[in-house]
Amino acid sequence: MELIEAYGGENCPIDSTLRLIGRKWVIALIKDMYLGKKHFSQFKEYKPELTNTVLSDTLKFMEQEGLVEKITYDKNNTEYHLTDKSRKLNIIIYDLVEYGLDVLGCNNISIDSFPERMKNDSKKLLFDDET
Repeated sequence: MELIEAYGGENCPIDSTLRLIGRKWVIALIKDMYLGKKHFSQFKEYKPELTNTVLSDTLKFMEQEGLVEKITYDKNNTEYHLTDKSRKLNIIIYDLVEYGLDVLGCNNISIDSFPERMKNDSKKLLFDDET
C-alpha cells in the first residue's frame, strides 16, 4: 500500500515530471537546444504548425519553470539556453531516441548504420557535460 500512496497525489514524481515536460513543444524545444538552436526563429524550423504565440508562451513557461534561461543582448538578439534542470532530462531524451529507432522504426534514412550512429551521436551530445 505504501508504494501506491507514494505514486499518487500531487507529489507523485511521475505526474510532477509529466506536468513539467508533458506540455506540447517542451521536449521538442529542449531537444532543439541540445542540438544547438538558441534563437526564436531557429525553433520554428521544421515545425510549420508551431505559431509565434504558442512558441512564445512555451518559452515563457519553460523560463518560469527553470528549464531555460533567456539572455537578451539587445532588441534583436535574444537567446535561450538550457539550465541544469533541463540538462538533467538528457536520459529521457536519449531514451526517446532509442525508443523511436528501436521500437517505432523511425529510420527513414537509407544508411544501414544510421540507427546506431544516431544513438551514438545522441549519447555523445546528450551526455556531454559541456552542452
